[in-house]
Amino acid sequence: MKSNPKDLSRVSIASLLVALGIIYGDIGTSPLYVLKAIVGEKMIDRTLVYGGVSCIFWTLLFQTTLKYIWLTLKADNEGEGGIFALYALVRRYGKKLVIPTILGATTLLADGIITPPISVSSAIEGLDMILPGIPTMPIVIVILSLLFFFQRFGTHKVGSVFGPVMLVWFTMLLSVGLKEILLFPGVVKGLNPYYGYLLLVKYPNGFWLLGAVFLATTGAEALYSDLGHCGRKNIRISWAFVKTCLVINYIGQAAWTMRLAGPALNGRNPFFEIMPQWFLVPGIIIATLATIIASQALISGSYTLINEAMNLNFWPRIRVRQPTDIKGQIYIPSVNIILWAGCILMVLYFRTSTHMEAAYGFSITITMMMTTILLSYFLRYRLKWPIAIVTAVLLFYGCIELSFFVANIAKIKERWMFLFFELFIFTTMYVWYYARKINNNLVKFVDIGKYIPLLKEISIDDTIPKCATHLVYLTKANNRNHIEEKIIKSIFAKKPKRADIYWFVHVHRTEEPYTLSYDISELSDDKVIKVNINLGFRIQPKTELYFKKIMRDLVSNKELNLHIQPDGSTRYNAEPDFKFVVIEKFLSVENEFTIRDGILLNSYFFLKHLGLSDEKAFGLDKSDVITEQTPLVYQRVQNIELSRN
Repeated sequence: MKSNPKDLSRVSIASLLVALGIIYGDIGTSPLYVLKAIVGEKMIDRTLVYGGVSCIFWTLLFQTTLKYIWLTLKADNEGEGGIFALYALVRRYGKKLVIPTILGATTLLADGIITPPISVSSAIEGLDMILPGIPTMPIVIVILSLLFFFQRFGTHKVGSVFGPVMLVWFTMLLSVGLKEILLFPGVVKGLNPYYGYLLLVKYPNGFWLLGAVFLATTGAEALYSDLGHCGRKNIRISWAFVKTCLVINYIGQAAWTMRLAGPALNGRNPFFEIMPQWFLVPGIIIATLATIIASQALISGSYTLINEAMNLNFWPRIRVRQPTDIKGQIYIPSVNIILWAGCILMVLYFRTSTHMEAAYGFSITITMMMTTILLSYFLRYRLKWPIAIVTAVLLFYGCIELSFFVANIAKIKERWMFLFFELFIFTTMYVWYYARKINNNLVKFVDIGKYIPLLKEISIDDTIPKCATHLVYLTKANNRNHIEEKIIKSIFAKKPKRADIYWFVHVHRTEEPYTLSYDISELSDDKVIKVNINLGFRIQPKTELYFKKIMRDLVSNKELNLHIQPDGSTRYNAEPDFKFVVIEKFLSVENEFTIRDGILLNSYFFLKHLGLSDEKAFGLDKSDVITEQTPLVYQRVQNIELSRN
């Protein structure tokens, strides 16, 4: 089971190993390609190499350590992190925060399509030093395909080795980096921010190298997203070790580059060049394992992100599976297929990690800017920081991240195909969120108290065939005295539905991640009962299972006299007789839309058709469900001119 927040606050060797295995895969494998991307095929000189190391060091300090490790980790939602958890904390303070949230989630998902290919490719390409000319692309495709194939079985069996493998990885980074620094200790001068200034301002086109520098911090967002797996203290303590290993390795690569007997890299990767020849094979194996772990963390994060998007009404309902009994470990088949196809297309299109570097990083700059906007609301309204300090933080990180964004704009021409994927995700979230708002605004509620006498009367009217002993309606009404008008019409209109007990079940999504509770309101003695089920935004809705459990609790506790009433079971069938009624909407032909509303609502119903049906989305067995259709009338056609002959 997933640890509760109190457990996550404990620090131990085991918890720190878990943090190493889950949190740092993306940012921890950056040394494979960052310095190589900065230097490229340019002539090697002190300003380029020292300036690159300086920019990497200060980026890790300001962007990763200060912003994410110190600031953003403060915004934990009952122990959980990530852009949706942050949005859940601050959404009441600004209606327009929906757009930054959608943008941030969109670009974070887009990042998931290129991170596994660039990481695995960078590791496998090290084989070229042992077997020159070996075709690495097929190997990368096989590794990625196997990785996505095994997602359906869960990762709990191999997850226990993630921590030790990453410990070996970071120890290796530290060791080979130190070896090179001892051979060229003067390279430590590169930490001086003056060299970073020289690179960005004095070096020809130096500012645009920020696009490559940014790759060193691309995994910072994952530190916050995975907060719920490890806890704030474990992340902060383990980061001290991880950052030391990363910085030492970057400096070591710079030392080797400065000692290089040649004017340019000529395609060589400093990461593998600083390894002793005898250690190359083990080093490539360790690097490959580390990149697989990094990819696994990002894939799992994508599942979690989509699941949260569904539960916060940003995404259509799709099938979610739980491959293991471990809370929070999920598998989404459709997302798995999309990510796999996207990763394979990236490998086939770019072919090498060097080409991928030219396209990588643009999306995550947007994610970080959107997180900064949401974080400023958290600091101001939840932590009550003075507005002057919040403004200073916003401006400081706004300048840094805007600089990275501008430098990464040059990558758009290399990643134009990404824009279609990002546009698809953004449009889906935007349409689903705003069309549901329109849909919800059209829901008419009535006072259920007015209909209690009629419900009692129809319940004992033997002239009407009994629909079910227990008739259960899913309702959006969170007020105990309200019910949708369409539910009343469903019970009384056309063919009235007689039942011994009428249940009205409201599923309430909480701002906490793992809430699972309920409360009962008896509106009429053992006749009309309202149930509120409170679910956290990371909990999958299994409404029928919850309802059955609630009924068993009420019977065993001898509440509401249910234990002395017939439940519809017979000597032929011991199961209680109950039916869920699901009322689905469709667009009425009576509507006359504005262009925006027409596109929104037609797209919404198209997406709804592609996604799960309501009974599957709410976890209902089809055999226990009555589905009804009701028209959605938003704007009636006006001024009908109809003449009689």
